[in-house]
Amino acid sequence: MAGSLNEIKTKIASTKKTSQITGAMQLVSAAKLQKSEKIAKSYQVYAEKIHQVTLDLVTNGENSSTNPLLMVRPVKKIGYLVITSDRGLVGGYNTNILKSVIAELKAHSAKNEEYAVLALGGMGADFFKSRGIKLSYEMRGISEDLSFSQVNEIVTEAIRLFSEEEFDELYVCYNHHINSMTSSVRMEKMLPMTIDAEKTNPNETRLNIDFDLEPSREEILEGLLPQYAESMIYGAIVDAKTAEHAAGMSAMSTATDNAHNVINDLTIAYNRARQASITQEITEIVAGAAAL
Repeated sequence: MAGSLNEIKTKIASTKKTSQITGAMQLVSAAKLQKSEKIAKSYQVYAEKIHQVTLDLVTNGENSSTNPLLMVRPVKKIGYLVITSDRGLVGGYNTNILKSVIAELKAHSAKNEEYAVLALGGMGADFFKSRGIKLSYEMRGISEDLSFSQVNEIVTEAIRLFSEEEFDELYVCYNHHINSMTSSVRMEKMLPMTIDAEKTNPNETRLNIDFDLEPSREEILEGLLPQYAESMIYGAIVDAKTAEHAAGMSAMSTATDNAHNVINDLTIAYNRARQASITQEITEIVAGAAAL
C-alpha cells in the first residue's frame, strides 16, 4: 500500500510540473498572439495602399499585360506554397492545412496532372518528404519578427520557378486567423498575378485620372509587382503566424486544464488509498489487542 501511495504522489508531482510548463507556454503564446495581431492590423494599411496603386496601374495601362508576372499561360502544372509551423504543440493547426493540400495533390494525381510543392516551415517540409513528395523549395526557421528581406528571398525564388515554367500557377496555402479559437484554410492564387478590384477598400475613392508617368507605366509595374508579391506573401505569413499562436494558446490551455483534471483524480485516488491504509492499520491494531 505504501508503494502505491508513493507512486500516486510521484504522479501528482510530475503532473503539477507539466501543468506549470503548459501554463507558461500558454502565456507565451498569448503574448505572441497579441503582438502578431497588432502587426497584422498595421500591415492592412500598407496592403490596401499597394493594392490600390497596383490596381490603378494595371487597369489604366495599355501595355501592362506584357509583364511576365501578369501573363496567363496554359496550365500544365500547379504549384503550392504551403505555410506551416516549424514545431508542434499547436493543436490541429498543421493537420488542417496539410490535409487540405494533400487532398488537392491526390486530386491532381487521380487526373494524372503534375504539381509542385514549396514548403515554408519544418512541419510541412518533413511531412511532404516522409510521403516521398519532392520539394521545389523549402525554408525553415521563419523569424517571429518577419522582415521584407526574408520575404524577398521567398518571392524571388517563387518568381524564378514561375519564369522557368516549373509551374504555370502558384497558390499560397495557409491557415487564416479568424479568432483565438477558430481558423480556416485558405488557398490564394499568387502567380500569375490577378489584381482584384473587389479587394479595394470600398471607403476609398479611386481617381480615374490619366497621369503622365516617368518612367513608363510598364517600367513602374516591373518594379512594383515584385513588391506587391512580397506584400501578399508577408500578409499570408503574418496571418498564418497569428493563427499558429492562437492554436498554440488554445492547445496549451486545453493541456493545462487536462493536467488539473488528472491532478484532481490522482488526489482523490491518493486520499482513498491513504484512508484504506489507515483503516487497515487500525484493524490490525484492534485485532492484535483482542488477541492479547
